[in-house]
Amino acid sequence: MVTVADVRRFAVTLPRTTEGLVGGRVKFRVGRIVYVLFSRDQTVMGFGFPKEERNFLIGGSPDKFMLPDRSDLRYHWVLVRMDAIDETEMHELVLDAWRMCVPKSVAAAYNEIVDGNY
Repeated sequence: MVTVADVRRFAVTLPRTTEGLVGGRVKFRVGRIVYVLFSRDQTVMGFGFPKEERNFLIGGSPDKFMLPDRSDLRYHWVLVRMDAIDETEMHELVLDAWRMCVPKSVAAAYNEIVDGNY
């Protein structure tokens, strides 16, 4: 099972990421944009995800993914049960959410660094 500590270890390696604790919830952001947050009990992770694709994601794996609360439907956001994903999938979700909120040049520079290490 993936934990908040696992997500933290990865998220802090992403350029411009900062961590905060707001209302008892761990959040990772770039500037003022939150791209990952956790439920207070840390069993659910919310992450940035394109609105136009979320029904496809949730419909394909309703045991893993959920829509956010009604008040958050206007945002590019999806929820995932932490016990339903592995570390590889977590990396993909967090990285894609991060890419949504950094400038394209920052994401491209990160991709070059990562690709150079393989």
